[in-house]
Formats: sequence, C-alpha cells, structure tokens
Amino acid sequence: MTRYVIGPDVAVRLARDRAVIGAGHQILAPTLLRSQTLSLLYQEVHRGEMTKKEAEARLDHLRGLRIRLLGDRVLQSTAWKVADQLGWADTLVAEYVALTQLQADALITLDGQLARAVRKLVTVAPIDALS
Repeated sequence: MTRYVIGPDVAVRLARDRAVIGAGHQILAPTLLRSQTLSLLYQEVHRGEMTKKEAEARLDHLRGLRIRLLGDRVLQSTAWKVADQLGWADTLVAEYVALTQLQADALITLDGQLARAVRKLVTVAPIDALS
C-alpha cells in the first residue's frame, strides 16, 4: 500500500473533481486539514465562486475519502524541526512534511514552490499518483 500525505490544496482539488482514490493507496494528513479545507471552501463561497450547497457537497465528498488524520506529539515535534530547518515562520505546512517523513511514501502538493523547498526532505509526487 502506498501512503500519500495531501495538503488542503490537493484535498479541495480532489473534492472539486469528485476523485476516486486508486486501490492500494492510503491518504494521510495532519488533523489541521479539516479546518484548512473548511476555510478554503468557505472563502470560495464568500467570494461568490460557488454556492454553500456546492461547498457542502465537496466537504461530504472529502469525508468519504477516508483520509487518516494524525496529530500526535511526535508529529508536532518533527514539524517544529522541519520548520526550523527550512527557516519557515510557522509550522502549519511543516506538519505535512513531517507527517510524510514519519509515515508516508510521498507528499502530494499543487504548490510548485513548496515542492521545490522540501524535495531534499521528502519525496514529492504528482496528484495523478492517486488515480
């Protein structure tokens, strides 16, 4: 089984596309994924880019993807180290990198700048890897 960590950008894309995750893949994310995806979808509704009903449907789709959410002390400690090592001002994104280091085979992100920043720490995979 291949384990992938996804961030909120990927989660929102999977929901938008109503994606089906390929057999043999497991999706992981820090627990903060819930709040971040909720916020991103709320922002889209607030800007008039989608209706509340559409956002709720996307949230329902995400809930059905069986994303394993993690957020223990070891993850937090590792995220701190990652953020410090990369000189980041906070640990939010570092949690995704740390979780990839601890429990996954690769990180999936749509952010090219992030992918370049972390490629020496973790394997980065394209979103197509989930199909």
